[in-house]
Amino acid sequence: MVNGERYRAMITDFLWPIIDQMYVEDIWYQQDGAPCYRSNATIDLLREKCGERVISRRAEVAWPPRSCDLTPLDYYLWGALKDKCYDKNSKTIEDLKSEIGEVFGQIQPHALDNVVEKWSDRIGYCHARHMNDVVFHH
Repeated sequence: MVNGERYRAMITDFLWPIIDQMYVEDIWYQQDGAPCYRSNATIDLLREKCGERVISRRAEVAWPPRSCDLTPLDYYLWGALKDKCYDKNSKTIEDLKSEIGEVFGQIQPHALDNVVEKWSDRIGYCHARHMNDVVFHH
């Protein structure tokens, strides 16, 4: 399966059922400009659930160029996991998966509190100064 197909399967098989259980209306979907994210098939899939509330390259609300990473996954978690896991120099995918699980389990609750606080600050900064071309909805 190629990346685009995997990504679309992740959306339909994992994300949509969770969103359906949450009974969320008018959900906005934000993603960056990776090629598999902005394919016509992916954008069309996102439009089925989100309508015009897709923030992405080639969508109704364009992903701003040189945009800062807004989600805690982008600006905290991936970097924290990567730095610690790559130090181990895993030789196989299974070893790497195991390392990721171990490192993820070592994240302390106070670190997550700090991440959420920084996320709130980051959103405020972006709203006020950086992303005037993106409409912020509450």
